[in-house]
Amino acid sequence: MEYTSTRNNQIRVTAAQAIATGISPEGGLYIPTALPALTMEDIQALVPLSYKERAVKVLSRFLTDFAAEEVEECCAAAYGERFDTPAIAPLHDLGDGRYVLELWHGPTCAFKDMALQILPHLMRVSVGKTNPDEQIVILVATSGDTGKAALEGFRDAPNTRILVFYPAEGVSEMQRFQMITQEGENVGVCAISGNFDDAQTGVKSIFTDDEVKSKLAENGMRFSSANSINWGRLVPQIVYYISAYCDLLKQGNIKAGESINVVVPTGNFGNILACYYAKCMGLPVNKLICASNRNRILTDFFETGVYDCNRPFYTTTSPSMDILVSSNLERLLYHLCGDNSEEI
Repeated sequence: MEYTSTRNNQIRVTAAQAIATGISPEGGLYIPTALPALTMEDIQALVPLSYKERAVKVLSRFLTDFAAEEVEECCAAAYGERFDTPAIAPLHDLGDGRYVLELWHGPTCAFKDMALQILPHLMRVSVGKTNPDEQIVILVATSGDTGKAALEGFRDAPNTRILVFYPAEGVSEMQRFQMITQEGENVGVCAISGNFDDAQTGVKSIFTDDEVKSKLAENGMRFSSANSINWGRLVPQIVYYISAYCDLLKQGNIKAGESINVVVPTGNFGNILACYYAKCMGLPVNKLICASNRNRILTDFFETGVYDCNRPFYTTTSPSMDILVSSNLERLLYHLCGDNSEEI
């Protein structure tokens, strides 16, 4: 499978190259040139498997330059004892045909663990395939959850350094303490004046600064990202939507081929985009419902067709959704524009 960029669809890279670099040189986001098909027979074959085994089957379709043993090793390292339930992402029945997919059973109690426990392993394998002598410098912008989950995931990872930027007034006290007390010889945390969008914009500008990149190259280093702009962060999230459907089948709550609706609280648009990709692959999803908070940026966009960041920014009790610039929306717009990178 090859990957291209939302801002230059002439680019072709492997999965390892997309994961190792995080973002395309011109600032675009990597996406597959085509999504693998998922038939109902494929889904039914996943039903008796564990979460880890389902992850291997799904991720192997996207990581075609990885050896089978490499994908299995990454999944085994990620989805094991660090989660407090062997189900990894269990489905809780609320009754009346409503279910909650529990994504908080990882080491930091944030849904970001679902991807950030495996990303360091995907990164390690990817760098080994692309530039094994380089040290990776990971820059992360966070509104709270991603920071701690990324720090914990990359703690003491070989040939890797990670620096997390968070808005000084934009995270909860619990999240701030989680980040500033993080253990590890290769971790760093920096509070900024501003909100998450300011942190994210700053990180993106550093990624595309040729002078900075040249300085890093002189010292045998390269930037990458642990935000969901990195395909290696986004692709593991596809797994838990497919796994949830398998669990509904296994429990006899739906019939094979029956469509479900999925409601996703959304800030940077990565979580719900992962479900959109699962739907495009063939997962029977009827409606994708994008849940917002007081900032309403995505709600207003889908209702009006206008994306307007020039509005008041509200700090709420859900800081991971306190975002006005939803980076992953660029990937959706690329597909909706007929893969027209010039229009993007």
